[in-house]
Amino acid sequence: MIKPLTRLEILKRPRLMLALPAAAALAAALAACGSSGSAASSSSGTSNHAAASVSSLKTAKIGGATVLTNAGGFAVYSFGPDTSTMSNCNGTCAQNWPPVKGPASASGVKGTFGTIKRSNGSTQATFDGHPLYTFVGDTAPGEAKGNGLNANGGLWHEVTTSGNAAAAGSSSASGSGGYGY
Repeated sequence: MIKPLTRLEILKRPRLMLALPAAAALAAALAACGSSGSAASSSSGTSNHAAASVSSLKTAKIGGATVLTNAGGFAVYSFGPDTSTMSNCNGTCAQNWPPVKGPASASGVKGTFGTIKRSNGSTQATFDGHPLYTFVGDTAPGEAKGNGLNANGGLWHEVTTSGNAAAAGSSSASGSGGYGY
């Protein structure tokens, strides 16, 4: 026979009932974080449910230059010390300059899109042999605050669609613009 609950037990039970869903949500969030880390290391370099998806890039005029942007309209950058086969932006650098997941494409853009394998095993998009990044300092579409910055051991430049260096001061940041090579 089940013993009836006392008034005190009834009052305590809702707190326990509220704590259980919160604990379950926390456990689910932690599990998702763990799985996204392994997805980023997968051979496709993509996470979530779009394992075979392509990063969709586009173009926009920012400060007079036509540059590559991500689907959200945020400028895409290249890093001077990178090579066509290796990113030199890892750890904290990659937190501030998130790599664009590969593969990528942009409708109507002349140039060659490709991919490289990052040191963590994920796949990063490239354009004309340059690994691609966004910048956390850009807080709204159409900004290019990272253009011309000398940070993390090298210069950062917005990626122009012509492959030529953008005119000096072409974006919202100071610097030479373009690829800088």
